[in-house]
Amino acid sequence: MPFKSKAQRRKFAQLLVEGEISPETFEEWNRETGGRELPERVNGKAKKRAAAKVAKTTKKPTKAKKTIKAKKTNKAKKAAKAKKARRR
Repeated sequence: MPFKSKAQRRKFAQLLVEGEISPETFEEWNRETGGRELPERVNGKAKKRAAAKVAKTTKKPTKAKKTIKAKKTNKAKKAAKAKKARRR
């Protein structure tokens, strides 16, 4: 499997020095990558920021709003129950 970025290649070189991967594995990946020009990182910061902006604009209602609605319906139920009790 070829390297996807320069950062990934550096990480594998570090693992090779630490002895966590074999030299054969590193060479295999290096061979498959060839002489291609790799990006520094696969996912840039700009994409992360854009995704964060989209996430902020498409927020769902919070639990606090749901509990307020639930409290209102509970109050209405209690009021109806009290009315019914008064009739008896």
